[in-house]
Amino acid sequence: MAQTYRFTVNGEDREVSARPDLPLIYVLRNQLGLTGTHYGCGLEQCGACMVLVDDEAVYACTRTMDSVANKSVLTMEGLGTREAPHPLQQAFMEEQAGQCGYCLSGILISAKALLDRNPNPSRSEIATALDGHLCRCGAHTRIIRAIERAART
Repeated sequence: MAQTYRFTVNGEDREVSARPDLPLIYVLRNQLGLTGTHYGCGLEQCGACMVLVDDEAVYACTRTMDSVANKSVLTMEGLGTREAPHPLQQAFMEEQAGQCGYCLSGILISAKALLDRNPNPSRSEIATALDGHLCRCGAHTRIIRAIERAART
C-alpha cells in the first residue's frame, strides 16, 4: 500500500506517494524525472545507481523509500550544472575520464562522498572508494586522475 514520503532531493523539499519497499531509484527516475541516476544491476554490484543519502553514498537500487523518509538525497542532477559544474565534473571533463558515461554518475557521487570525508585522498584511497563500481570502458586510470585533479582544486 502506498504511503506519502517527504524528503529533500537536491536541496528541494519533495513529497511522493510510494510503497515502503519501493527502491529509491524508481521514485527518482519515474516520479521525479531525475534520470541521471542509472539502473545497472539491481544487486549493489555495479555502482551505477549511487546517490548520497544524508551525505553517505548508497545504492539507490536497493535503498527503499521507507529508509529515506525525512532525509536528504543528492543525485547527479544536484552536483552541478552545465554553467557551473562541480569541481569533480570539471576535472572529469578535463581528464576526458568518461567514455560511454553510463557508470559516471555513480562514480562521481562516490567520489564526492570520498572528497567530503577526505579532501586529500591517496591514489589507493580513491581506488578503494571506487571498488563498488564497474566501468566496462576501461577508463579507470583517467577516472582516478580526474578525482586527484578535483582534490587539488
